[in-house]
Amino acid sequence: MLKTFKTLIAVAVLSVTVSANVQAATITVKQDNTRWDQYNQTLENIQKDADMLETDIPVNPAAPAVTEPFPVSAKPVIAHAKKKSTPVIKVTSSKSKSKSAKEITVKATAYTASCEGCSGITKTGINIKDNPDEKVIAVDPSVIPLGSKVYVEGFGEAIAADTGSAIKGNRIDVFIPSEQDAIDFGVKKLKVTILN
Repeated sequence: MLKTFKTLIAVAVLSVTVSANVQAATITVKQDNTRWDQYNQTLENIQKDADMLETDIPVNPAAPAVTEPFPVSAKPVIAHAKKKSTPVIKVTSSKSKSKSAKEITVKATAYTASCEGCSGITKTGINIKDNPDEKVIAVDPSVIPLGSKVYVEGFGEAIAADTGSAIKGNRIDVFIPSEQDAIDFGVKKLKVTILN
């Protein structure tokens, strides 16, 4: 009964406020009305405010816009940087390699080596701190053998080079160097093709 009473009062109050007429103040502009009368602003102050909105870049509106066509024969310039690398130990599975690729669906998360206490050395010995561009995933070795080459949907080819305490069954952890990018990766359902 009390709940019903409170509900009825709330509905009545809302009805009154919603149905109230909304009226705006009407201002009639007359000759000799100035910003000074209302806001104590001079024309110079208004002009200074307007000048701040303009750009410092000089523009000649009378000058024609000139465009030059991009040469079709131009080739892109590719800079090659020397990559610092450490020896990578690749472990191959003792099981016989399958001739056909096997595709599985996994729950994927991401991890990084930039966290406090992280060594940056994978289970197979890859130093992912020194090789941040290395495509590595952590796996359950009973599902994807360590050392296997895999193709991860949306990530590309990688090597199953690490394990993790939470990586059990059809679950993988994708190595992403940036901690924020690893967090942004979230949890995804992806297809993984075991290539060897």
